[in-house]
Formats: sequence, C-alpha cells, structure tokens
Amino acid sequence: MDYYPLLQALILGIVEGLTEFLPVSSTGHLILAGSLLDFNDARGKLFEIVIQSGAILAVCWEYRARIGAVVRGLTSEKSAQKFALNVAIAFTPLAALGLLFGKFIKASLFNPVVVASTFILGGFIILWAERRTVTAGKPRIVDVDDLQPLDALKLGLAQALALIPGTSRSGATIIGGMLFGLSRKAATEFSFFLAIPTLIIASIYQLYKERELLAFNDFGLWVVGFVSAFVSAFICVRWLLRYISTHDFTIFAWYRIAFGVVVLATWQLNLVTWAA
Repeated sequence: MDYYPLLQALILGIVEGLTEFLPVSSTGHLILAGSLLDFNDARGKLFEIVIQSGAILAVCWEYRARIGAVVRGLTSEKSAQKFALNVAIAFTPLAALGLLFGKFIKASLFNPVVVASTFILGGFIILWAERRTVTAGKPRIVDVDDLQPLDALKLGLAQALALIPGTSRSGATIIGGMLFGLSRKAATEFSFFLAIPTLIIASIYQLYKERELLAFNDFGLWVVGFVSAFVSAFICVRWLLRYISTHDFTIFAWYRIAFGVVVLATWQLNLVTWAA
C-alpha cells in the first residue's frame, strides 16, 4: 500500500487547521505546501474543500454551547436574534462581492506579486494597527454581544478584503475589528463566528462546482485530511484565545512579511507554481 498520499493529506490537513483562523492566510500556505507535496492539481483543490470543512467543524465544536443557545433563541430571545443578524450582515459583503468579482479576481490577481505584496502589506498593517491600539485607549466594544449592526457591516467589509489573494480572511476581520474599536478578544471571537457561515457556504458552493472530481477511491485521503484539519484547528483556536489574552499580533505581522519574501523567492526560483 502506498502511504505517501495519506502523508500528503495529513500534512495539508494540519497546515489548513493551523492557518485558517490565524491572520496569516491559509490559502497561501496551502498553495506552498500543495506545490512542495505535488498535490496542487484540480484533485488537490477539491481536497482543500474537505480539509476546510474539518477546520469549520472545529470552531463549531469549540463554540457549540453558544451556537446552540443562539439557534434555540432565534424565535424568542432578542439577544440571539441580534447576534444572528450581526453575523448575517457581516457575511453579506463578502458573499456579494465574491459572486460579482470572484472570477475576475482569480483570473487577474492570483499571481506571485499580488500574493507576496498582500502578505507583506498585511504585515505592516498589523504592526500599525497594534501601535494604534496602544495609543487609542480602552476599546469601545469588549464583547461580541455589544456589536451593533453598523459595526457588523464594517467587519463584513473588512472581511471582504480577503478576496484579494494573500490577505487572510481572519486577519482582515480581526485587524479591521481592532481598528473599528473592538477589543482584541472580541474581534478574534467574531472572526470565528463569522467564519462559520462564510466557510460553510463557500465549501458547499465549491463542492458543487467540483462535484465531477468526487471519487470514492479518495475517501481515505478525505478522512485523514478532515480529521487532521479538525484536530489542528481545534488546538489552534484554543491556543489563540489564550495567546491574545496576554500578547498582541506583532509576531504574526513579522511572520507575514517573512512569508511574503518566501513567496517571491520560491516564485523566482521556480520552486512553487503560484499561478496554479
């Protein structure tokens, strides 16, 4: 039996789980890992949907009590209705702009220069945001329940920046939230909640588009990738919540800058097919 495909699935699942909810762009890391593992063809793109689903489930499991309470209270509790409305409002900009410009963005912006530039630019924006947070004083919003619809719309517009390759969905939402007056914890938690409908709907849509690539022979790869993504994402989410209680995002900023240099270097040396 050839165990290498299972090793590929394990590594890519771990990469997805560790990067999906950090402000470092999971897409860029999956391209790099997929290219180095020779698993970035159409079948590999379908596999990315599977492991993304594992990462989503990890967040759903971590916040299962909160999600359950919101679902149960949708018909009777104003707090649950407000929370669901805020998530829906924040989800709308990315969904609308993705439908309108998704094909254009993939065709025009998905190249090494754009990916590297957004990695590096995003790193400097994080450094600026953290410096601004220090001088801004007490955050205006310290809990996700304090968000108003206008705040949710702003966060949704920030998340929509993730349509640009290399930006990072979670990074755009978290840093945007901090700039809009949210505490680091509130911005991070809302990015988790917002990820649930965003990634679920995106996964279903992509799975439908790539349904012809579904093959029962790949079931073992899917299981390994799904489980490894779930476990690594679960660990990462819990670690991040502990980390931000005593640290800022500066380390991720410098990592993004360094990774942007890696993107350019691997592209120039023809080590990674970044245009795939």
